[in-house]
Amino acid sequence: MRPSALRPTCKADEQIFRWIGVNKAPRQTIDHSLINTLAELASRASLRDTSSYGAGLRKFHIFCDVFSIPEMDRLPASFAILHSFALWAAADPESISADLTKETPLEPISVTSVKKYLSAIRAWHIVQGWPPPLSQDDQDRITGHHSRPPRPGITIRMLKAIKLSITLDKPYGACIWAICLCMFWGMMHAGEAMVIAQKDFNGKLHLKRSDIFFDKDTDGKLYACLDLPSAKTARPGRTKSVFITEQGDLCPIAALRNLFTVVPARASDPLFCWRDEKGGIRPMVKQMALKCINDILNRWGWGTTFGHSFRIGGASYYLAQKVDPEIIRIAGRWRSMAYETYIRAFEQTAS
Repeated sequence: MRPSALRPTCKADEQIFRWIGVNKAPRQTIDHSLINTLAELASRASLRDTSSYGAGLRKFHIFCDVFSIPEMDRLPASFAILHSFALWAAADPESISADLTKETPLEPISVTSVKKYLSAIRAWHIVQGWPPPLSQDDQDRITGHHSRPPRPGITIRMLKAIKLSITLDKPYGACIWAICLCMFWGMMHAGEAMVIAQKDFNGKLHLKRSDIFFDKDTDGKLYACLDLPSAKTARPGRTKSVFITEQGDLCPIAALRNLFTVVPARASDPLFCWRDEKGGIRPMVKQMALKCINDILNRWGWGTTFGHSFRIGGASYYLAQKVDPEIIRIAGRWRSMAYETYIRAFEQTAS
């Protein structure tokens, strides 16, 4: 969020009172110092846990900065702006072309969080002297657009079925297998491992062979580090890293080494690539990979999976192993409350 004199640095529970707009709100009381003080006290008394509004206000102003919304249109905010904010905040990256998000970052949150954030913006309007920006019908119209069932998670049994169903010494199978294990154990987004179309590969945005290295930790255990050139949870120009370790029969490091043997490539080539019949290097396309995986899982009697299914599956597995959720959040590179979605998905799977 860009610095602004309208939004001074202050504690979260003070932001709703001290962050202002350029427009002057219509008076709701007579202009008298005592009445003004009583009105302010009444506003504060009517609100509970104002610190929880800080995240919503901050997210709203980040959205406004990203889309160059003028200050005069932020307070009061129109239905169109708040509807657009909700669409952006709850966007599902798996359904959006990488071309559309290169210059416009996404920081998705859960639908439940969107509702909380809209409530924060509503409270901010009221405290600043403006009427609520949305009627209940308007809010229902906005939040009703984002209901979607939780993504099913990939399980260990599914990974074993995939391994039995592909040919690991063939380029395409070796690439699919390495992607499956890295997305699961590294809790990766599908867009971090694959491209929307072959022409989309860009070494500045996507993983290359030069973006991975192997090393040992202080206990002498082998690990691999994948430096993401353009992670959606990282600031522009900064990288984030995925760390994976050895995992027995479903080892992502073994799968990567197998891929490098079956599909030798240059340092500048895609990390997850395969060779066509003419020997040309091809980056793995997400829709083709998911079709291959879903064909296998359907033959084994499971339903359709999505790109996020591996990320959910990995997080759920670690939760089942009693790993601290905060460690999982850091390892999975979550910055927002979207992580709650994975907790809920795990709870539903467990039940």
